[in-house]
Amino acid sequence: MATCEKLPKCPFYQGKMSVESGLGKMYKTKYCEGDKTLCARYMISTKLGPQYVTDSIYPNMTDLANKMIAEAKK
Repeated sequence: MATCEKLPKCPFYQGKMSVESGLGKMYKTKYCEGDKTLCARYMISTKLGPQYVTDSIYPNMTDLANKMIAEAKK
């Protein structure tokens, strides 16, 4: 898969977590270079808008993303 187009400017990696080692590298491999549609940050950004993606949302928080998206549809 192609690298996520949001990676270069993703606030999550701009000071919160390094993508070069540890957990950051694992997230980058799985979500940014793997399947970006599984990234909670990407899900929220594309469905609700980037203003809804807070710094506290990690890529693996898909349950939260799904809840936010479902509640916005009500």
